[in-house]
Amino acid sequence: MNLIIVESPAKAKTIKNFLGKDYEVIASKGHIRDLPKSRFGISIDEDNHLVPAYSVAKENAATVKEINALAKKCDTIYIATDEDREGEAIGWHIAHAIKKDPETLPRIVFHEITKTAINHALENARKIDMNMVNAQQARRILDRVVGYKLSPLLSSKIQKGLSAGRVQSSALKLVVDREREIKAFIPEEYWTIDTLFKKDIEATLISHNEEKLSKLSITNKERADAIVESVKADSFVISKIETKERKSSTPPPFMTSTLQQTASSKLGFTPKKTMMVAQALYEGVKTPSGTSGVITYMRTDSLNLAHEAVGAVRGVIESRFGKKYLPSEPKVYTKKAKGAQEAHEAIRPTMLQFTPEVAQSFLKPDEIKLYRLIYERFMVCQMNDAIFEQQSITFSGENNEYRAIGRKLIFDGFYALTGAEDKDKLLPVLKEGETAEIQKIKQEQHFTEPPARYSEAALIKKLEAEGIGRPSTYAPTIATLSNRTYVTIEKKQIIPTEMAFTVTEILEKNFANIVDVSFTANMEEKLDEVAEGQNDWQKLLSDFYFPFLEQVEEGKTNIISLKMAQPLGRNCPKCGEELLLRSGRFGEFIACSGFPKCKYTEQVEGGEAKEQTNSESSDEICDKCGKEMIVKNGRNGQFLACSGYPECKNTKSMNIEEKRSLTPCPDCGGKISLKNSRRGPFWGCASYPKCKFISKFEPSTIKCKEKSCDGALASRVYRGKEVYECIKCKTRTPAEEIE
Repeated sequence: MNLIIVESPAKAKTIKNFLGKDYEVIASKGHIRDLPKSRFGISIDEDNHLVPAYSVAKENAATVKEINALAKKCDTIYIATDEDREGEAIGWHIAHAIKKDPETLPRIVFHEITKTAINHALENARKIDMNMVNAQQARRILDRVVGYKLSPLLSSKIQKGLSAGRVQSSALKLVVDREREIKAFIPEEYWTIDTLFKKDIEATLISHNEEKLSKLSITNKERADAIVESVKADSFVISKIETKERKSSTPPPFMTSTLQQTASSKLGFTPKKTMMVAQALYEGVKTPSGTSGVITYMRTDSLNLAHEAVGAVRGVIESRFGKKYLPSEPKVYTKKAKGAQEAHEAIRPTMLQFTPEVAQSFLKPDEIKLYRLIYERFMVCQMNDAIFEQQSITFSGENNEYRAIGRKLIFDGFYALTGAEDKDKLLPVLKEGETAEIQKIKQEQHFTEPPARYSEAALIKKLEAEGIGRPSTYAPTIATLSNRTYVTIEKKQIIPTEMAFTVTEILEKNFANIVDVSFTANMEEKLDEVAEGQNDWQKLLSDFYFPFLEQVEEGKTNIISLKMAQPLGRNCPKCGEELLLRSGRFGEFIACSGFPKCKYTEQVEGGEAKEQTNSESSDEICDKCGKEMIVKNGRNGQFLACSGYPECKNTKSMNIEEKRSLTPCPDCGGKISLKNSRRGPFWGCASYPKCKFISKFEPSTIKCKEKSCDGALASRVYRGKEVYECIKCKTRTPAEEIE
């Protein structure tokens, strides 16, 4: 009897289906041995080595017992955890947990969970790679050191519950730095001269009076007006027509980061969701031939592809599309970034006969969406490039020069599978020397926009480009920032909170290396060197640990506490303990020193403390149930709440004047009124929650003129000018253009 130990129950079930009765397959369910949760768990020996004190957590004891019982009955025990460093270390820990020498247990790895791959792995077992294990140990210990030493310091100096991390804090600095750029951004005025030559040819003004023009060259209305007058008075001829062939190259196969980015932009998946769905596809789903893994391992930064897989997909391309879509030689992709694990494979389907059309009947909705992305990307990466004919036409006048660019698809290549994203912009047939007439010209004012906030996909792209973290850490890092309330994610934008700025500023001043992008990336490279046997993991740890401890001790003295707990000389009316003036996220407040047993608080207004009472009468009557409205205190100040709570949950703002619009609700025709929220006033339908219409600006009776949009226009001021903005499509129209 043989025993195979894997990480997940789903994987265990799939592999068991491939093997006969001579094999037992059991799952460790991830890490079964780790550093203790309740203490630091690292000691220093006489050689200044950091010694981890690993232990089996209580929740894993039953799993270890079950593995141990099976191991005693089996002749051979195979370690078959994931193929990355984390998996290598988990296998090493499993061996120790069941009191086996890791060096004696055969280690098998596979990029995909198919019958062929499992049998091949069993025939080519190796030993556990201690270089990879030590690289993971070093990473784990580094993260424990930073987390356990720095997080309590932040909590003691700023606010309870804060955390810092080696990768987490560098990623947070990227987000904070981008927000600083946005806040410091000063818009610059620029004008465009939108011009159509006859036959509807859109052209760009490239020079005026022999001066080359860029996007921001025309900075004011006076110059724009002067150029327009010059163009109108000019005579143009077609001075040059150039035709060139351009290729649109095939995209490479997916690796972890690009899969997360594409799934975010095309499917709206968060990185965390992408990895959960990919995990299911890797570990095993139902197929026509039984349960099997249908994609290769999804945590990879390699673009390598197995020769057999490439040969198979080339056959599919030729039979489905024809020889002209197949390159003469297979395409090979390489990753230029440092640290790429080239021994691994890119993410690809494992069974080409399991097409998205076939998979539709077996996979869940989210699974088929992601599987189609992976399947089609693998296909197109081995197809021929698309070919375009690009045409450039130069219109020359005495004082002005324009250029028009168009293109047409002359060979669709891989677009035969994906469809062309860009529509052809065809130019009419013209000849050099022909005269050209202006059909329409219009100058328009613009202002430069600040840099965009990171989306989850964009932040992952940045982390990868900077060498911060590895494929397995991208999604968890963003999740940690969100869970710690360092960032909020709204409309796919990552927005840092005030606490993010506070923490980052303190780390920049006192722990510059922890938030320094190059330092973090360099540490990743050193961990890669450990995995390759080129660096000693204990020296790496010592070189970081002892200087870092000195920084922490200096921080305890040098960092000024932002916490405030000033005694007020009076006692809590509820429990008799002393009252303290404290500082919180929403300003100063008074709280009982007996917290958390006593949760009495008072609000501070105008420098004076005002006791928070549970109710204060008002002259208002609830318009939903008829009961009295009472005054309550919230994070946005006072508001009115129904005394019939919780049966009636009606609330009304006291901060803004109750104001109703004469314009009916554009969604349901009901009344809309001015309301307030933590983000400020807004116009909302009185029929909420039946109708959920909201708008930042009061809608008018004027309708939007954009195609397929019948939204109401709202008057507002934008860039110092009065405009009308559609509450649906957000199109802005200058007020002077509204009749």
